[in-house]
Amino acid sequence: MNEWLTRVANPMAERLQKILSQWGIASRRQAEQMILAGRVRLNGAIAQLGEKADPAIDQIEVDGQRVQMSDRPQRLYLLVNKPIGVVSTCDDPEGRSTVLDLLPNSLRQDTGIHPVGRLDVMSTGALLLTNDGEVTAGFTHPRHQIHKVYQVQVEGSPSPEVLQQWRQGIWLEGRLTLPAEVKVLDSRQGGYPDLRIASKHTNLEVVLREGRNRQIRRVAEQLGHPVVRLHRVAIGAINLGQLPSGQYRSLMAAEVEYLRQQVSSGLQAPGLQAPGLQVPEKQALEKQAPETGKREKVKATHHD
Repeated sequence: MNEWLTRVANPMAERLQKILSQWGIASRRQAEQMILAGRVRLNGAIAQLGEKADPAIDQIEVDGQRVQMSDRPQRLYLLVNKPIGVVSTCDDPEGRSTVLDLLPNSLRQDTGIHPVGRLDVMSTGALLLTNDGEVTAGFTHPRHQIHKVYQVQVEGSPSPEVLQQWRQGIWLEGRLTLPAEVKVLDSRQGGYPDLRIASKHTNLEVVLREGRNRQIRRVAEQLGHPVVRLHRVAIGAINLGQLPSGQYRSLMAAEVEYLRQQVSSGLQAPGLQAPGLQVPEKQALEKQAPETGKREKVKATHHD
């Protein structure tokens, strides 16, 4: 009892699910399920949901493996320009290349890094990778509604009425999509400068605040203008810029802070505009050096 009171009164003690998330073992929601399943022990006893601990003084075990202070991974926050044909998962049973194959061994082995959300195999562009379980949970939770900007090439020439219908929302599987921003781009503004634009295709910029499975492709198909190519250029305030296809970069300090603000607030940062947005502090800050850590992989659940 005294030991329990000491932990509760300890200002450094935090809920176990938060600790497991911070350690990159799992997202907070997954950590809660692990605790409920009896996979977590605290000082030799099966942990209970809601219990607090201080890793500096308490013994925490997951599946029989002790969580050491030295095991806490340094955080990785990367932006990848995913090429076509690459799957946005940690591994693929069909043997296809994954986004982790785009990273050097030092960043992908025993670091717990994983994609935040997904792009389908035929789509390209901006994809976040991290081993921060809280960021993953925050960015993939529907309540956050982080805007994402896409350059989309569709068949034919959508009429103003069709575009307005897209903006207002389309019924998918019995549920209306959230309002979207959709505008026609000049052919030179498309995400594929090497592609000779034919008159039978139209380039659009689409801004979404939800991530339902293959949403843009399904909506475009339903409206009679199937997607030819789809390229994501921004995730919230984090822009792909001139990052070459198949390459990655570490997020800058201002971008990492933006991620954390979004997770803590559940809202868009004040004054953000979707298309072409830049974090104001970006140009004054240097890139954050890659960091390493280790823990098991967490799979993303959203496709765009």
